[in-house]
Amino acid sequence: MINKERVLKEFFHLIQLPCPSFKERPAADYVLEKLKELGAASIVEDAQSREALGGDTGCIVADFKGNVANAPKILLAAHLDCVPNCIGIKPQIVDGVIKSDGTTILGGDDKGGVVAILETIRCLQEQNIPHGDIQILFSVCEEQGVAGTRTMNGKLLNADFGYALDSSGRPGKIIFAAPGQNKIFAKIHGKTAHGGVAPEKGINAIKKAAEILCGVPTSRIDEETTCNIGIINGGTATNVVPDLVEVAMDCRSRNKAKMDKLTQDIIDAFVEGGKKVDTPVDVEVKKSYDPYCLDHNSTCIQLAAKACEELGLEVNITATGGGSDASHINGHGVPCTVLGTGMTNVHTVEEILLEEDLYMCAEWTLKIIGMAAK
Repeated sequence: MINKERVLKEFFHLIQLPCPSFKERPAADYVLEKLKELGAASIVEDAQSREALGGDTGCIVADFKGNVANAPKILLAAHLDCVPNCIGIKPQIVDGVIKSDGTTILGGDDKGGVVAILETIRCLQEQNIPHGDIQILFSVCEEQGVAGTRTMNGKLLNADFGYALDSSGRPGKIIFAAPGQNKIFAKIHGKTAHGGVAPEKGINAIKKAAEILCGVPTSRIDEETTCNIGIINGGTATNVVPDLVEVAMDCRSRNKAKMDKLTQDIIDAFVEGGKKVDTPVDVEVKKSYDPYCLDHNSTCIQLAAKACEELGLEVNITATGGGSDASHINGHGVPCTVLGTGMTNVHTVEEILLEEDLYMCAEWTLKIIGMAAK
């Protein structure tokens, strides 16, 4: 059993620490102190991810020794950063619902996962629960295209399998498959001129971009494949014909072949569109992460499902369209699924978390670790 009072108190404390991406130091210092107090056998703050991202914190990896031989080593992961509107959070509970005062996010994404992990380690020790070795990963810059685990030293991770506590949906949700993602950046070139004196001497890159974008794939392609035009920048003043427009978009699929084909289709659409409107276009692709898909019968999935059943939770094994640290953890060689923590309306001032789900996430994690050693 977890200590609900302790969980709630720690959750409230953590979400009130300012920790936007690249500035996770307050949260990092807190968890580092707790990991030391709990007697971690080793703690590493990854210099590679800190230097690559230019932030004030690197991914934190800690190892705890088990008290049962031959049990699998399990990774528990959550991220320390929040989206920008996380300064000055004032949490409150109304009828069992945890929320902010309506001016900020709540920060359950992903402090709910962080708290569940810390409480699991405490309960294992306090209640002398049999368990195998455990590895903890507290990542940074997850909200920046899952950048922390992408840039970290993957050799630090050596668990048999793992769980990222970082999904919307109530405890019981188990994500067995997630898409890969490529980001596409296009530059549409024009020619500058004075917009009032001699506009005919210019080539309006914004207008050219509009014509080109009409032929670029976007939205849902099929049930496992999507793409989105997300950012357009161009122009300097209303009296200047713009000579450059920059477009950023991404494409995703749980099928890598589909993702690669869609990426090429987007590139071709930009290039061919540029030719049709007689405008140079430069296109660059940056890979974010590959898709992953775990077998429903894998130990990782089955253990989480059986723990749900033990706790009376409804098991919901499903796929998602979003990325997470699990995408890179799988890429680093550790099979990893994502668990629902109850977070709802994340990244908005309407974000909420049921008090019941905050506690149950910790209970579920504790149950998983305990059952793995039987």
